[in-house]
Amino acid sequence: MAGLFHFCQRWPAPGFSASAGEAMLLDMNTLNADPAELQKFSDLAHRWWDPASEFKPLHEINPLRLGWIDGKAALSGKKVLDVGCGGGILAEGMAGLGAQVTGIDLSDKALSVARLHLFESGHKVDYRLISAEALAEEAPASFDVVTCMEMLEHVPDPASTISACARLVKPGGHVFLSTLNRNLKSYVFAIIGAEYVLKLLPAGTHEYAKFLKPSELTRYCRNARLDVQDIIGLSYNPLSRVYSLGGDTDVNYMVHTRREA
Repeated sequence: MAGLFHFCQRWPAPGFSASAGEAMLLDMNTLNADPAELQKFSDLAHRWWDPASEFKPLHEINPLRLGWIDGKAALSGKKVLDVGCGGGILAEGMAGLGAQVTGIDLSDKALSVARLHLFESGHKVDYRLISAEALAEEAPASFDVVTCMEMLEHVPDPASTISACARLVKPGGHVFLSTLNRNLKSYVFAIIGAEYVLKLLPAGTHEYAKFLKPSELTRYCRNARLDVQDIIGLSYNPLSRVYSLGGDTDVNYMVHTRREA
């Protein structure tokens, strides 16, 4: 059930460098970001690494999505960018598999939590407060793998984010995306079920109008010169409380693409 999965300046700490004025460079009037969305996740940032919190589903699905990404891109030794990294659950997982990981986000509080957790885990991740679009201007074609998971339905212009991901990855490199499908089933499962019935997420976490159909997402990918390699569904069984990957893309789904060589 896709709705269960969403909850999905630098300063000196292990694995990243410092740039004192970076936070001051962000202009919210020009960023591809919704201030209300950023505030929503910033308010919960201190609970990101609590496996019993609103982020519990992210902790539980992380082995599934991490294994799927690694199976496609062989992460060890690769230079990887995690766009919309939040508190760093996926970023740390990829670092644990031997990738050289950079995580970017526009929530200063989430990044602070991610940086602090490096002291506990011992992993090395370079966390930066910067948008995908700005980093694409700064460092085009710099990464072997780019991931953007559980984020596209929270930005005003998902096509812009996808285009930035395409510019950031090297020719022939991998881009992984995930989001929520837009249909009656996803509305029932991701909003009514997850937010109001099961109360797995705070009410108002998602806006149905921002969900993306696979046809829309793949069109954005083609426009960005990303070749779609695979689409897979990520499902939740509320009776067994088991998450699984499969052919059901009605609610949550992930897409594997590669940049044209």
